[in-house]
Amino acid sequence: MGHRLRNGRRVSRPISDPAAFIRAETRLRPVPLVPEISLHVADEAVPIWHRTEEELGEMGLPPPFWAFAWAGGQALARHVLDHPETVRGRRVLDFASGSGLVGIAAMKAGAREVTCADIDPFAVVAIGLNGEANGVALSPTQDDLIGRDAGWDTVLAGDIAYERDLSERVFAWLMALAARGATVLIGDPGRTYLPKQRLEKRAEYSVPVTRELEDMEIKRTSVWRPLP
Repeated sequence: MGHRLRNGRRVSRPISDPAAFIRAETRLRPVPLVPEISLHVADEAVPIWHRTEEELGEMGLPPPFWAFAWAGGQALARHVLDHPETVRGRRVLDFASGSGLVGIAAMKAGAREVTCADIDPFAVVAIGLNGEANGVALSPTQDDLIGRDAGWDTVLAGDIAYERDLSERVFAWLMALAARGATVLIGDPGRTYLPKQRLEKRAEYSVPVTRELEDMEIKRTSVWRPLP
């Protein structure tokens, strides 16, 4: 990101190389609960969050969720690797992919193909970088897939219950996919808008997390599946 002055005000120039920005702001490190996988992650939450607000925020981009291994994604990735039958030989969607962690786990567990969907263009670039670092080929997309059905066999979603209205839309869609026969798995560390009454718990993990983000160092996190 560069800057220039216009009438005494600082004006941001578009980032010409998002991959270079991601590499500069992160470090490739193993994921705590899933050490088989390494991701480009930020060393500290506050500096990159502030840098994003100051620079990427002027471009209308969301916070850098792609720069962290969130608890729901870690639990879901661990579950997929420990239960490869959930994805083996299947067409998989990793929804709200962020870093691509869950999609990478699915490919390592034997998925036929994995689409990693995230509406943040920087997440799409991070997904490609992380897939390459782990020796797997992913199909990143910036399309908003809520409400669509491309015939995926398995749909994986981590940490998606932050906002009420969005959660209602997402879970209505996920329930419809499950009703037509897709395997749907959701990783969640107890977010406010998770509709537990419509889900069954499949597993639970103690996930190491960043205190800056979660106000604790270990987060009890569950993997859920829609009730039949």
